[in-house]
Amino acid sequence: MCGAPDQAAQLPAGTDLTKETVLAGRVVAGDKPVGGAFVRLLDGTGEFTAEVVSSASGDFRFFAAPGTWTVRALSRSGNGEATLSPEAPGLHRTEIAVA
Repeated sequence: MCGAPDQAAQLPAGTDLTKETVLAGRVVAGDKPVGGAFVRLLDGTGEFTAEVVSSASGDFRFFAAPGTWTVRALSRSGNGEATLSPEAPGLHRTEIAVA
């Protein structure tokens, strides 16, 4: 069992988006959410940083820092990735299409 928090849940109480950088999104295949995908966070050099499992609705999130990040999804439906480059704290969203 994964020790990561429920990815479908709201942000934890007390999360201050003026100070914290949250990378969040959804894994999809076509127009359908992909639950159970392994979603990996890679830093700007491509090094593995963290991994969570997407919720039944395909949702995932990471607490990170401003910078360039690659978010890679691996699933039975296929693989996909997206790049996020937040320059400041806040909620930064993406959608990862797997095929």
